[in-house]
Amino acid sequence: MKIALAQINPTIGDFSGNAEKIISFTQRAVEQGAELVVFPELCVCGYPPADLLEKPTFINRAQETAQQIGIATAGLPVYILLGSVTRNTKHSTNLVGKPLRNAAVLLRRGEIIFEQYKRLLPYYDVFDEQRYFSAAEQQQLFAIGKDQIAITICEDIWNDKNFWPQTNYKEDPVEDLMHQAESGLPKPILINLSASPWWKGKANLRREMLGAVARRYATPVVMVNQVGGNDSLLFDGGSFAMDSTGCLIAQARSFEEDLLVVDTTVAGGNQKSADLNDIASTYEALVMGTRDYVSKCGFSKVLVGLSGGIDSALVATIAVAALGAENVTGIGMPSEFSSTGSIEDSRHLAKKLGIRFEILPIRTLVEEEMRTLAPFFAGTQFGLAEENLQSRIRGSLLMAVSNKYSALVLTTGNKSEMATGYCTLYGDMVGALAVIGDVYKTRVYELAKYANRERELIPLATIEKPPSAELRPDQKDTDSLPPYDVLDPILEAYIEYYEPADKIAKQMNLDAALVADILWLVERSEYKRQQAAPVLKVTQKSFGMGRRFPIAVKTQV
Repeated sequence: MKIALAQINPTIGDFSGNAEKIISFTQRAVEQGAELVVFPELCVCGYPPADLLEKPTFINRAQETAQQIGIATAGLPVYILLGSVTRNTKHSTNLVGKPLRNAAVLLRRGEIIFEQYKRLLPYYDVFDEQRYFSAAEQQQLFAIGKDQIAITICEDIWNDKNFWPQTNYKEDPVEDLMHQAESGLPKPILINLSASPWWKGKANLRREMLGAVARRYATPVVMVNQVGGNDSLLFDGGSFAMDSTGCLIAQARSFEEDLLVVDTTVAGGNQKSADLNDIASTYEALVMGTRDYVSKCGFSKVLVGLSGGIDSALVATIAVAALGAENVTGIGMPSEFSSTGSIEDSRHLAKKLGIRFEILPIRTLVEEEMRTLAPFFAGTQFGLAEENLQSRIRGSLLMAVSNKYSALVLTTGNKSEMATGYCTLYGDMVGALAVIGDVYKTRVYELAKYANRERELIPLATIEKPPSAELRPDQKDTDSLPPYDVLDPILEAYIEYYEPADKIAKQMNLDAALVADILWLVERSEYKRQQAAPVLKVTQKSFGMGRRFPIAVKTQV
């Protein structure tokens, strides 16, 4: 069968815009000879819709839009399989289960001829589908001409007991569907509609797992994945088809919309987009996520506070790649502790990027606020309060410019800083989006070097200088934290794998007291993280919706 993989970037709640994409991609698929065009999970409404699913008007729009797509494509000689939300009729009649279904809807000649409901509803990390949907009690095969298709939705295909050492569910929808196939007939083509978020290593895992499924059942596998950024979640696309031996016969591009038409009867196809390496994938994911967050929120311009450091330089570079230099403004806000080199490095960066750069000195503002606070601060020494005052003045100025020119502020803190609380609430943490909030400091340097792969955008002086907040004389990050090449592995082990302090210290041959001190910083900084801007998720465990911890808690690290 000729199947079109329609990898689109839907916007949550943009029913008319999503419908236009679906109709346009369907027309293109027909022009390329497709018999079936497959779209991602919940593409009609966008994924994840979260508590919008609790609004009856939202559900009405979703169902109406699916019908409108059918009418608009009624004259096209093609089957259309798309993800949408439907009402659970059992809930309506018997008040049993959740009121909605996560559905794959099959259209033909303007009519909905078949619906398959998602059976496995994930409720871990960033997923909470059991909050909204009822699971399918059973699923059925469907015949298109002489071919049978086994339709699954994302998680339905992620429970192969032969691949995973431990599975999350008793049921295996793929196994059950394959058992329905009649003997003597060709094996059903396994089709998966996905909205599978990306993080480091996810694309390879996805292909390995589905390759194992294809080999186990000796059947072709087609997976169509959503692409684009929706809030913190980044979807890489990378849709693909495998033959019955688990060999890749076609693969769509990563981090952009794409349409591929593949023939499942042909082995060893050559429609394969080249894989990006780990650093390149992370960079492209951040660019895509920044672009989509800004545009889907209805903005076009952003502000970046440029300190002369590598974090703000990387964020500005990503912003230019995402939005264009004309839509990015850098603002330098030097204090008495800012070095001349930092100001010049910021100016040099802005020139290389081609962005507007303005300087708003804060020294007189700091002095005025210090005079106001003098009665309260009398008899105390210069410390964190005075240091953070500088950061908060900068945050206030950024937000003032943001309000004036309708430009979103991109906060520049990295994951190492957010983890340890080495950041200032209402200061350097202000902003609409934490672009590199899931990037450890050591990876910031790797990404900066990648950004300079073709020509120097981030000045070499910025990359080579010792990191410093420049809030007091001769300050260095190492005054408060271990070197980042020591700190980051500790943080990764604790945050992403929940390794205990004693195990981390032993495995890394580190002083146990040092490790305990770092983990204590992570625990005591939870209140900061829960007030931070949304983070673009690029690791398995990021700060935000997939990591849920109480603030008021007494813990042992």
